[in-house]
Amino acid sequence: MKDFKLNNGVMMPNVGIGTFLLEPNDAYNSVLNALKLGYRMIDTANMYVNERAVGRAMKDSGIKREDIFLSTKLWPTEYENPNAVEETLERLGTDYIDLLFIHQPTKKWRDGYKQLIKAYKEGKIKAIGISNFEKQIEDVLNEFDVKPQVIQVECHPLFPQDELRKITEKEDIRIMAWFPLGGKGMTGELLNSDIVSNLAKKYSKSPAQIVLKWHTQFGNIVIPGSKNVDHIKDNIDIYDFMLTDDDMNEMAKLNKHERRYTQDDEKLDMYQNMKPQYEEK
Repeated sequence: MKDFKLNNGVMMPNVGIGTFLLEPNDAYNSVLNALKLGYRMIDTANMYVNERAVGRAMKDSGIKREDIFLSTKLWPTEYENPNAVEETLERLGTDYIDLLFIHQPTKKWRDGYKQLIKAYKEGKIKAIGISNFEKQIEDVLNEFDVKPQVIQVECHPLFPQDELRKITEKEDIRIMAWFPLGGKGMTGELLNSDIVSNLAKKYSKSPAQIVLKWHTQFGNIVIPGSKNVDHIKDNIDIYDFMLTDDDMNEMAKLNKHERRYTQDDEKLDMYQNMKPQYEEK
């Protein structure tokens, strides 16, 4: 299964190309190569400073806009900007966004969420997302009539988000995993584990492919980022096998019940005043 149905009926691919930390030229090349290799979902953000490059790659791919699922994120400095959604559309060179997130739960997040609801009702976005809102997800659900379709958080076999999943499964909200392979510079512990290595041998797949398959069978959306064409190709080549129940139970043994990344109030306060330096036109 390559697509998930969101709680509003929108269909979303479960594997996409991520563009975090990619310079514009690299983002352009990665997205263009990914689309040529069969990807149909792209994730970017205001703060990644590569939205224009992503938009150019989509256009240059020759693939119809309606066949590409595009997600991006409003940065906290944009939450009170009444033109934030329009400016994001302009940078991407599109007239709608498939999934728009508010990126961080800073003090003004409610203003940002109101912007998403407005854009959703106007048809400028097809789905609503919240990013890094583990502690605030219940506030979102309690305070607003329109609930999100996706939450993007740290998630991988070492930290599968057990507590958050109790809420997302009840509310039919999909988890999108950033750093799905364990975290930049910290993938070795997961990919080199005996459990993943043994499954890779069993299915003649790479350890990364085993972990990404675990995600999609677990119900997660994944957005592994890379500028290596071979890795981009391998990361979507996971639809020709299935992990068994026993395999999934083995993968569950990797759960350490602790996150790799933390987010405190001081960091959130910094984000509230850190305006993106958007790439030139």
